[in-house]
Amino acid sequence: MRYVSTRGNAPALNFEETMLTGLAPDGGLYVPETVPTLTHDEIARLHLGSYEDAAFTVMQPFVGETFEEDEFREIIAAAYEGFGHVARAPLKQIDDGLWLLELFHGPTLAFKDFAMQLIGQMFQTVLARNGRRITIVGATSGDTGSAAIEAFRGLPNVDVCILYPHGRVSEVQRRQMTTPSEANVHALAIDGTFDDCQRHLKDMFADEAFRGEVGLAAVNSINWARVMAQVVYYFTSAVALGAPDRRVSFCVPTGNFGDIYAGEIARRMGLSIDRLVIATNQNDILDRALRTGEYRTGTVEPSISPSMDIQVSSNFERLLFDAYGRDGNAVAQLMQELRAEGGFAISQGAHEAIAENFASGAVSEAETSSRITATLEESQELVCPHSAVGLEVARDHQDISHPMIALATAHPAKFPDAVETATGIRPPLPNRMADLYHRSERVTRVENDLAAIQGVIREKRAK
Repeated sequence: MRYVSTRGNAPALNFEETMLTGLAPDGGLYVPETVPTLTHDEIARLHLGSYEDAAFTVMQPFVGETFEEDEFREIIAAAYEGFGHVARAPLKQIDDGLWLLELFHGPTLAFKDFAMQLIGQMFQTVLARNGRRITIVGATSGDTGSAAIEAFRGLPNVDVCILYPHGRVSEVQRRQMTTPSEANVHALAIDGTFDDCQRHLKDMFADEAFRGEVGLAAVNSINWARVMAQVVYYFTSAVALGAPDRRVSFCVPTGNFGDIYAGEIARRMGLSIDRLVIATNQNDILDRALRTGEYRTGTVEPSISPSMDIQVSSNFERLLFDAYGRDGNAVAQLMQELRAEGGFAISQGAHEAIAENFASGAVSEAETSSRITATLEESQELVCPHSAVGLEVARDHQDISHPMIALATAHPAKFPDAVETATGIRPPLPNRMADLYHRSERVTRVENDLAAIQGVIREKRAK
């Protein structure tokens, strides 16, 4: 298995190189040269085993020869042994034809754990084998950072620095990043937005001298391994509801587009998906892009679903690469327009190709809160605001001919203020996390400046 850049001007890499590199040297994102497929029978048999068995079947074609089969099975087992539900990603029926896929049973109570716990095990195995040490730098709107710190804390071959927008994540998200005491993990509060953090991260990867100096690696959703790991629960949930002999739709609360792009990969691997529905909050650039064919950034508006407060959805570039017939030069031109002019027009052909498999919807703050309230009243389920966005849009796109699965991306206790405002109930943290508010915090405040951030990373790495 080889991986190529969406901008067409970087060498093809194997899985190990792709995982450790993260962002391509030309600024593009790595994608498989060809997407492997599973047969009808291979997909149907997934219901016979555990989540870990399905994970091996789905992901093994992507890793190639990086891991021996037994070694990869051990990595997968270690990644998911800390989850709080034996099914790992259980389904719960909310209404006729509407299901909730609970992705919050991992160590940090968010869907990011599915990928990050796996990446932590894969990175450590590869680095120990090669005698290497790297510096992981990530940008987060909340959940990626805490999941990365949890996955890599204390590992001997990795330093971790996570950039997050100061004052724009929930208290639980912040504390999950700032309370770990291990010396190899660091939370950096940036005086800016998530888009600023993401832009600085991309600029660091484009700085070849800095990249080489600190051994820079990324575990944001720009890292292909993140997308690969998330493909698995599309298969397990669809098979539980009758796939491959029954078509299933998914509605995904979407910020950076990585999670729903994993659904697109599942579809291309052979999963019988009818429609992938993009659900956005008031920061609705993806919904606008699908409706109008114009991808134009605006001002980030803080919301009660902060992990979706994004105007530059990095993984959308991967979908554009496919929609433009894998023309790296065309994608590079679009990304240049985005940087220089704040947006671009999607060609008619590409727009039609995207609309063939995707739908979208945007949800206001009032609608988000109302859906949290209604879900409790109708189904006795507490949901986080991001999951509520997904449920609200899912209801608008249901088709009685096949099930709709809405992804519940975080535990309601990660956003207790929004949930309490909507329902009068303040969701408690699980017992294993009950003392989170009493743990000491450790955080570094950094100005919104690339050179300043690089200086702090050099300092933290040297200690």
